[in-house]
Amino acid sequence: MAKGGWDAVADVISRRMKELDMTQAELAHRAGASIQTVRELQQNLLQRKRSPRTLAAFSTALGLDSEHLSKVHAGEDPGDPDADDPVLVELDELKSAITTITERLDAIERRLAADGE
Repeated sequence: MAKGGWDAVADVISRRMKELDMTQAELAHRAGASIQTVRELQQNLLQRKRSPRTLAAFSTALGLDSEHLSKVHAGEDPGDPDADDPVLVELDELKSAITTITERLDAIERRLAADGE
């Protein structure tokens, strides 16, 4: 991740809030911060040094690793926040199983069509 700084932090916060369908008030409550601080970070209104605890609190409130936003700000790759999500792992397994079933059904349909000719 080459891009860092407060614009990158604002992008991550906005994207994650949308993914979680989270309001600014909910994020403020979960992070133990004011709505003004949420607005400043989400919209990159005031670029100033933030406490590592503040970024950790926002990261955690967004369901991310506590170092996620600090890494984003530093331009480091924070990794995929959903990589270890058991629901997503199971979803991938189900998609794979459905693909296999679909391929088998297609093969059966082709054989039936060939037999009918």
